Amino acid sequence: MTLREKIGQLFMPAAFINDTEAEIRKLEKLIREHHIGSLCFFHSRASAATNFEGTKKIVHNENSFETLTRLVQRFQQVAKYPLLIAIDAEWGLAMRVENTPQYPYAITLGAIAEERSDLIYEVGKSIARDCRAAGIHWNLAPCVDINSNPLNPVIGYRSFGEQKSKVIKKAIAFVKGTQSEGILTSIKHFPGHGDTGTDSHLELPLIDKPKNVLLENELRPFEKLIAEGADSVMVGHLSIPALAGGKSISSSLSPEIIKGVLRDEMGYNGVVISDALNMHAVAKNHPIKGELEWLAFDAGNDILCFAEHVAEGIETILQKASVAQIETSFKRVWGLKEKINASWASENNSSTGNEPSIETHPMPETDSSNENDDPTAVSTSGHGEVSELSSHFFRSLDLNRKLATESLTLLKGTPHGISEFKKSDFAGIAMKQPTDNHFFKTIQKEKDFPDFSSTDSSPNETENILLALFPPQVKPSNRFGFSKEELIFINELIAAENVVLYLFGNPYVLNLIEFNKAKAVIIAYQNFIPFQKVAAAHFLGTLEAQGKLPVRLAP
Repeated sequence: MTLREKIGQLFMPAAFINDTEAEIRKLEKLIREHHIGSLCFFHSRASAATNFEGTKKIVHNENSFETLTRLVQRFQQVAKYPLLIAIDAEWGLAMRVENTPQYPYAITLGAIAEERSDLIYEVGKSIARDCRAAGIHWNLAPCVDINSNPLNPVIGYRSFGEQKSKVIKKAIAFVKGTQSEGILTSIKHFPGHGDTGTDSHLELPLIDKPKNVLLENELRPFEKLIAEGADSVMVGHLSIPALAGGKSISSSLSPEIIKGVLRDEMGYNGVVISDALNMHAVAKNHPIKGELEWLAFDAGNDILCFAEHVAEGIETILQKASVAQIETSFKRVWGLKEKINASWASENNSSTGNEPSIETHPMPETDSSNENDDPTAVSTSGHGEVSELSSHFFRSLDLNRKLATESLTLLKGTPHGISEFKKSDFAGIAMKQPTDNHFFKTIQKEKDFPDFSSTDSSPNETENILLALFPPQVKPSNRFGFSKEELIFINELIAAENVVLYLFGNPYVLNLIEFNKAKAVIIAYQNFIPFQKVAAAHFLGTLEAQGKLPVRLAP
């Protein structure tokens, strides 16, 4: 392999599942001519980070999974050296692909008792099986960020919580489960994206903390996960002067942080992958093609994720880097390919020589259901119900029921108080409910009550209200999707009536609500059908809430 080919192995451009034939052929040409080492799949150009402001409409394709598997095979066929195929599947392929199983967000898993980390292992294992069925080798997950900022615009629900010991234990379980199926992992976003109020897709966040505080908190999960054998570390776009010699440079471009802190001080010798280089935190500051790629590589990144200027980047690295620098990164990347080849060897009979020979997998059938309300998560797969993809996916429904049972959190109130409320005459109000309200319907099989779905048709003859909140958004922007008027209505209702509140969404929503005035508050975290049915069982008194809130709310 020539030195130029070895540099090509360090590049991971984006591949889009729902792309034009012209763009697909352009990527094939890039792979063929520059010997690209890996690809990271996204749903479409409209859903990728460059469109994070939402200026383009995301077009949904019910056959995205089938398209994905075909493209994986197609790109592998034009590659001289087998490609590593990566995807962000933090909560399953549904993060990028319609009609595939979706598992709970990390914040939901954070509510599960530590002694049930076996369930989080099963989540990692199940997602890995789904990835493997599509020919994907590398899940760029989990987030090991400690989310300590309630207004964090980009991590929040993607974190296991704000207690480092729980983040560590649950991240380890997720990684071990993923690895058990021969799928690679990547812990992110080094050195820690949890305490930020800025989205690095748009701007460069600043974390102005002393080094000793960072070592005790933000860096601790990375230290522990590295010791447990994480396959790679993803470096985020974060300005952390205390780790960068006082500089305001992005951590992804900082030799002091990657080579100094991560490699020298923490002793990490594995693969370092950059966060997406098209993100505005870094991309907008480097208009010269190839410059950003060179700076990221020179800082210590072995794989350049979402590199947009491959040809220019390869040429710049070839001109400026030492042979030893290139060889060192190449050996790390090639080692990942050998690891995949070894773990998939039983299913692959085409290996020759020393080249990894990575096999893709047959395409399962797809079904046509799809829902979406978040531009960064293209599918909710029928709110958690399993799609008709293949035998690999049928376990998701049963697992989601277990996760719903173990995560359900009684934040305020008592089981006795809820039982007494159930005996009374009450009305139900659902705010922003999904198409089918399984929570109310399940309860109504045992206890008949009138229900309302909007503030325009609210009850006026009862003081007892069963309030179900279904936030339209999982992120805090725009009040999680609630209008100001809706929040005023909710707060007035809680202040005036006897309210039992069930929240099917991000618990940080409660910071916008005077929830302490409610009779009881129960957090179900997800609006999946299994979570709604478990919440209904809790209201009816046949199931106890086992979960514990993984983050602090405003007093």
